[in-house]
Amino acid sequence: MHRIVRTFYLIVVFIFATAASAADSAVQKPLILAIHPYLPREEIVSRFTPIANYIAAAIGRPVEVRVGRNYAEHIDAVGTGIVDIAYMGPAPYVDLVAKYGNNPLLARQEINGQSFLIGKIFVRQDSTIKSLKDLKSKRFAFGSSNSTMGHIVPQHMLENAGVTLDSLASHKFIVGHKNVALAVLAGDYDAGAVKDEVFQEFAPKGLRALAQSSSVADHLFVASARLPDALIESLRRSLLNLNDSPNGKEIMTAIHPHMTRLAPPKDSDYDSLRIIMRSPVASIAH
Repeated sequence: MHRIVRTFYLIVVFIFATAASAADSAVQKPLILAIHPYLPREEIVSRFTPIANYIAAAIGRPVEVRVGRNYAEHIDAVGTGIVDIAYMGPAPYVDLVAKYGNNPLLARQEINGQSFLIGKIFVRQDSTIKSLKDLKSKRFAFGSSNSTMGHIVPQHMLENAGVTLDSLASHKFIVGHKNVALAVLAGDYDAGAVKDEVFQEFAPKGLRALAQSSSVADHLFVASARLPDALIESLRRSLLNLNDSPNGKEIMTAIHPHMTRLAPPKDSDYDSLRIIMRSPVASIAH
């Protein structure tokens, strides 16, 4: 009789433990995939929802897209563990490591088979400006102050051409690469700087490239250092497996129309950018 009671007790305990475990899984908090505000919020959510859904299916846990208020807030959210996964531009990533130390790297994007990012300094098609030196006493539109190709690299290019911020008639930091292009098209500024992807989109509307940047390692996905190692490895594996997924190409091109692959990243990929960002010019403006 006692054996029967004991067996019944163990069965009841097992049922409740299983139910509790299932309940815990059901109410698991979604992982947060954070994106810096390099495009309008609605467009970013649209671009990154497919990969969020893909990751969620791969790891068996919901994933939600979060757009940072600005680049600095995005960096802090990643470094302090407020978010779980982040898509980061090269300069914000370098800032992240400098401020918070290394975060687990997941994957780096490749565009048209290339793992490097380039930018353009541009003017209106009808502008009389022919070279970077001609930008003295002109109005210049940068992107966000933490943007790699919207500010960090192009300001370095201007300084190397002898065009300091003080020698410009004015300059302004504008959130969003597309907004920079639109501001120059509208005539509010004489020149601006954007990543090549945005320049190619707006060039047919009346823009002309003045100079092209050197290349730096492209955008990447990182994970919060606070996540368990097993989960980080699952995230890394799911992103790298996207290359061979049936819907992989569609998911990647939603983020960038010419994304061809996600590759394993190394922190040293960003050393050339670190040199630029540590220069006196970058230090003054950054």
